[in-house]
Amino acid sequence: MVTIVIDPGHGGSDSGASFQGYFEKNFNLSISSKVRDFLLQNYDVRIVMTRNTDTTVSLSARTNLANAQNADFFLSIHNNASGGSGFESFIFNGSVSAATRTYQNIIHDQIVNAVGTKYNIINRGKKRENFHVLRETRMEALLLEVLFVDNVRDLSLLRNNTFINDVSSAIARGVARALNLPAKSTPSGLFRVIAGSFRDRSNAEDRVQFLNQKNINSFIVPIIISGVQYYRVQAGAFSSKENAEAQVALLKSAGISDAYIISDEQSPPPSPPPLTPVEKYTILGKAELNACQLDQFVKTVNPNAPSLGNLYIKYGEIYGIRGDVAFAQALHETNYFRFTGLVNASQNNFAGIGATGPGNSGAVFDTPEEGVHAHIQHLFAYASRQNIPQGYKKVDPRFDLVTRGSATTWVQLNGKWAVPGTTYGQSIMTLFIRNSNYAIEQMKSHIQNLNNLLENLN
Repeated sequence: MVTIVIDPGHGGSDSGASFQGYFEKNFNLSISSKVRDFLLQNYDVRIVMTRNTDTTVSLSARTNLANAQNADFFLSIHNNASGGSGFESFIFNGSVSAATRTYQNIIHDQIVNAVGTKYNIINRGKKRENFHVLRETRMEALLLEVLFVDNVRDLSLLRNNTFINDVSSAIARGVARALNLPAKSTPSGLFRVIAGSFRDRSNAEDRVQFLNQKNINSFIVPIIISGVQYYRVQAGAFSSKENAEAQVALLKSAGISDAYIISDEQSPPPSPPPLTPVEKYTILGKAELNACQLDQFVKTVNPNAPSLGNLYIKYGEIYGIRGDVAFAQALHETNYFRFTGLVNASQNNFAGIGATGPGNSGAVFDTPEEGVHAHIQHLFAYASRQNIPQGYKKVDPRFDLVTRGSATTWVQLNGKWAVPGTTYGQSIMTLFIRNSNYAIEQMKSHIQNLNNLLENLN
């Protein structure tokens, strides 16, 4: 069986490149782990990792491990820094085998073809360098520099779960092609544990991320049922039904109520239920409530709340964003403008932009209008790929860190605007519905008062 050593660059006290609080070592480990999982799930191969956690491993320890394992291939995964953008690969700049050059060509081209055009990534080429891990390994070796951590656009991709999954599978497929790995045969009678099935891939990715936090390995399996694309999250496959049932019990104890088992002999399970109206409600669109109704509603809870309804409706119309729902999001973020969380009132940051935890309360805006503008603009970054409307400047400091168009509905903000935030969008919609119901009741009361006035006049 072929043995591959996967080397997540840096780790522990060696963070590698860093930018805006993000560290190369973490991206390296995330991609390497997904490459390992993809290979093990799909091919008959033995994988050895130079590190599985955030630990410090010297360069000599990495190459010594690979040599001691008599590995057939060494793959070191890194991310770049110090100016620039894009993907490049390296082999040793001394004497190398013809196989080394072939492996570089196949793997490099596989990655470029799979993610280069899709994500508009610059192909920086196939290169050679005197790196320790390429020089001191006794087998064919390749080092990848996926993207640049200190490039704002590259960093936004590295923070995007969809990109990480795509580039990891591209790397794994390239390795499998280069080394001609045999596909794994599927035993009959397997019981597969499914931890959710979704129409939206981003929701499946959120589920995988949640399970990772619970130390439960999982991966996404695309499947078409009755002509409709679904994304299943598989969290194990077992020859014993009892073991599969134990895994389902573990998932349910972790909060995954929709876990179930399928077997090779079974037909696919029923399709997931249709999306609810709340799940379909888009960020782009026209407001249904007016500024007065927004301000009246918040003052039922906080009489001292600022009157920002007009600004939310104004900037919502400029950007094509539902300003009334954005207002509900501001209520959620600020606790009805009482600012009982990380952000204080003087910041004019009604959306919690950039607030990540104690000691980092996020962005500060000069005026309430600028704060509302930044909030709407940040939503625009998530919901649209269009340019900022003509005549308006960029006021959202995190605009370029967002993967454009990655959340078109409020529910799709789950795990993006707030982490883990599995019900974040639903909470916003709940406040919006409360506001709408209040407006309806006020209108009914107003109509009743008018009817009473007419009766008195008659």
